[in-house]
Amino acid sequence: MLFNSLDFAIFLPIVFILYWFVLGKNIKGQNLLLALSSYVFYAWWDWRFLSLILFSSLVDYFVGLQLSKTDDQNKRKLLLWISVLVNLGFLGFFKYFNFFIENFSGAFSLLGYEIPTTSLNIILPVGISFYTFQTLSYTIDVYKRILKPTRDFIGFSAFVSFFPQLVAGPIERATNLLPQFYNKRKFDYAYAVLGMRQILWGLFKKIVIADNCARYANEIFTNYAEYNSSTLILGALFFTFQIYGDFSGYSDIAIGVSRLFGFKLMKNFAFPYFSRDIGEFWRRWHISLSTWFRDYLYIPLGGSRVTTKLKVRNIFIIFLVSGFWHGANWTFIIWGGLNAVYFLPLMLTNKNRTYTGDIAENASLPSLKELKGMFVTFILTVFAWIFFRAENLSHALNFIGRIFTEHTFSMPSIRPTDLFVLLFVFFLVEWVGRKNEFAIEKLVLYDFNYLKYPFYIIIFICIFVFQGSKQEFIYFQF
Repeated sequence: MLFNSLDFAIFLPIVFILYWFVLGKNIKGQNLLLALSSYVFYAWWDWRFLSLILFSSLVDYFVGLQLSKTDDQNKRKLLLWISVLVNLGFLGFFKYFNFFIENFSGAFSLLGYEIPTTSLNIILPVGISFYTFQTLSYTIDVYKRILKPTRDFIGFSAFVSFFPQLVAGPIERATNLLPQFYNKRKFDYAYAVLGMRQILWGLFKKIVIADNCARYANEIFTNYAEYNSSTLILGALFFTFQIYGDFSGYSDIAIGVSRLFGFKLMKNFAFPYFSRDIGEFWRRWHISLSTWFRDYLYIPLGGSRVTTKLKVRNIFIIFLVSGFWHGANWTFIIWGGLNAVYFLPLMLTNKNRTYTGDIAENASLPSLKELKGMFVTFILTVFAWIFFRAENLSHALNFIGRIFTEHTFSMPSIRPTDLFVLLFVFFLVEWVGRKNEFAIEKLVLYDFNYLKYPFYIIIFICIFVFQGSKQEFIYFQF
């Protein structure tokens, strides 16, 4: 079920009414409703894969209970490995089986040996990378004794399958989200209004920005051999805004919907394209995944408190694994490797945390130094996105090759003026609201109370007038 669909527009009010007006004083009933609603939400795509979520939930629920019953370190490690192997086993089979088989066969072919292989017609379950990491965070934190295991399977199931963020995050930590299912929730009108405002901005990002950019990005990337250099650069830029509008738009909708039910999810994006170096970019882009890898992989490897050689190793591991998490394609691994190369100089010179505050923190416009840093970071990011978007490595390299050879200084053959205007307005609103949780949480014009409702109406109208051709959320495939 897509957030930007009529189905969801009917589904959400029904769940909301049942949740607050029928079960408002029954926390267990609310949790059961959320669990069942989440299963319906997921089954709308393919009911057969509900068994994966249910089995993963059962395994981690019982592993958590068993961990609480023993202090034997060997038994505890065995239980942890059961959870890790079951969850990553499902993820590995559905997402990476064909990739490993094909590359294994290809490696032997280079040596002159032909190995017959069988590729399975495997359907990738939507959101498996997200809910797998979410439920793993529970088992790992219980193992570390950071979190006490729950005995309420309904509440735990609701945590694993919570529909607002089930298929594309944010990837919530059990320490943050799970306790919220056991605390009594009261309807907060102001909090719900804030949620509706965030949903509205998320829909604008997705429907107006991402879907319109997708139209041109898809055309240019698919038929790149027909276009000159400047058009290809424009295609890369369109994809850069498409993936941001698409993914951060989903996160805004997910967080906003969660607010309607009295839940607070972690912030997943913090205006990453205003970053002044790659270190800052990765603190602002897909924050829930970046911090997950930091806490559960990078720090256990030793983080930055190791020798220089091991620092380099850890940086490459974290970025390459992050790339591979996105999909079974060498393009994602190259994308991760590029970002490791970008990040490494900052880490080795201890400058990776130079920028921790907002850009132009006490000014309306950035300084020249900030502007230069933002421009360089943006260009590096756009270049890396080419690999992320390309169908395969050959596609990416040919696309980049034509950028530097095909009439570099000629005008683009695709010039959608209306989209340029929309992107400018979008950029302006994001800049003005860059210090907020999301761009229109608070704006200067809100000081003039009578202007805020016309502003919402304008956004709402734009969603209908300037909507692009309907596209699935990009991160559904991950």
